[in-house]
Amino acid sequence: MKKHIQEQVERILDEESGRVHSVIVQMESPNEALQGILEAGVEALQRRHLTTSARELIPPKADVILKDDKLTSGDRRQLKATQETMTAQVAMAAIQTVTMSSLRLAGMNVVTGLMESSVVQGAIAAAINRSKHKDRPPEGFRPFWSSQSAVLRLRRDDLHQLLLVPNVRAVFSNRPVRLPPILEVKQIPQAVADYKTSAWGIEKIGALAAWGAYGTKGKHLLTGTPIKVAVLDTGVDPDHPELKGKVVDWAEFDENGERIDDSKPYDSGEHGTHVCGTIAGSHPNTSIDGTPWIGVAPDVALAVGLVLKGGAGTYAQILAGIDWAIETGAEVINMSLGGVALEPDVLDLYTRSILNANRLGIPVVVSIGNEGAQTSGMPGNDYFAFAVGATDHNDLSGGFSGGRTQIIRESQYIPEEYWPLVYMKPDVSAPGVAIRSCIPKDRYAVWNGTSMAAPHVAGAIALLLAATDIRSVPEPRRAFLLQDLIISSVEEIGESGKDHRYGFGRINILRAIAFAKEQGY
Repeated sequence: MKKHIQEQVERILDEESGRVHSVIVQMESPNEALQGILEAGVEALQRRHLTTSARELIPPKADVILKDDKLTSGDRRQLKATQETMTAQVAMAAIQTVTMSSLRLAGMNVVTGLMESSVVQGAIAAAINRSKHKDRPPEGFRPFWSSQSAVLRLRRDDLHQLLLVPNVRAVFSNRPVRLPPILEVKQIPQAVADYKTSAWGIEKIGALAAWGAYGTKGKHLLTGTPIKVAVLDTGVDPDHPELKGKVVDWAEFDENGERIDDSKPYDSGEHGTHVCGTIAGSHPNTSIDGTPWIGVAPDVALAVGLVLKGGAGTYAQILAGIDWAIETGAEVINMSLGGVALEPDVLDLYTRSILNANRLGIPVVVSIGNEGAQTSGMPGNDYFAFAVGATDHNDLSGGFSGGRTQIIRESQYIPEEYWPLVYMKPDVSAPGVAIRSCIPKDRYAVWNGTSMAAPHVAGAIALLLAATDIRSVPEPRRAFLLQDLIISSVEEIGESGKDHRYGFGRINILRAIAFAKEQGY
């Protein structure tokens, strides 16, 4: 392990100049609490990749999954019959329900040992000594509970001293993360322009029909409360007519993951507003003058975290954003972002954060990236991320849409007996070519990108939550149930089973809700 950390430190020093380095230090902790869900996940996903039809992944009946007590032999037979699904595997593993506060406390306790070590305390003292404001805490030192890591500003010699700190598992440079490249569409295909009631993607995935068939656009049928969707992006224009009154939570984070006090909602670019519009847009005059609908789930509430100011951020900002999104009560997290990965190997920087969100019932939807075939973006390529590719109005994969076979050769999370673990991304695809949505200052734009595809999926999951009783499913099973329903109901295009371009296929939320109802949810 120390050799592995030494290699990571040497790589950082070789690749970066300067006397002080911003790094993410991950801590190791006992994995007993995660072991069950990790093994269940690996078993299900390995079986899933061998299926030739998404319909084989319809999740088990609700009468088994809703149980939070001991399973009968009959229950286990039902689960065994659907063992390709994450829902069944997690139910058979009897994963215990946890609370956000207990996970947060456990995560902070692990990182406390690092923050209180002589190495970090010495670095903090040196940073204060260099600062003009010696009465303030120094910038660049912050823990993140969901990933059990911290961002630190360490001198070159301090980096080597990390080898002496107990339980350090990995060291990553706090690298910049940028939005995937986005293209504004100049020539809109006539077939796209012919969609007059809504943006073409809303109709294509069955959202318009789902509103009428099930009587909700994002508010829960039983409680009347809106589903909350977190969007980690460039921010949002809360005054756009499509989004007025929908931003209920807001936070802005700096490059060290520190929350900026007194920040008010705004978009530091245009991307975040476009993404929010695809999830929740609804013009006040839509019902009066026929203004086209642009949002998959217009009645949801938005929690927006600014983690990519002007389109650029850091690992620390995204990790801080995930912590905040979980804490604010998000039921779905959308991240239309990522750092391009040209190699098949996957880092597990985000794995614990995504898993902890899943354990609390929160799917993490991530765009796979816009660099084309045989590339992917991080964290979209993470084993447990719900990754999304892009399609056009003819259900053809966008040429820019990423996807590839990924490999995990070493991980502190995936059990060693599964190494090397080979799997494919994306998981599903959604409309991402010529997508019309809102941008700041009451304007609209038509863009291409997997960034445009991911919010279709996040909005669809919100509709699935709103139209069913899935909120009552025990949390460790809920996120996987939602993902299994979205996958099993896709329009099966591309190769049989899962492939690099479409995942299992293009989503169909009308069918997903119907499957959920049929299974008793």
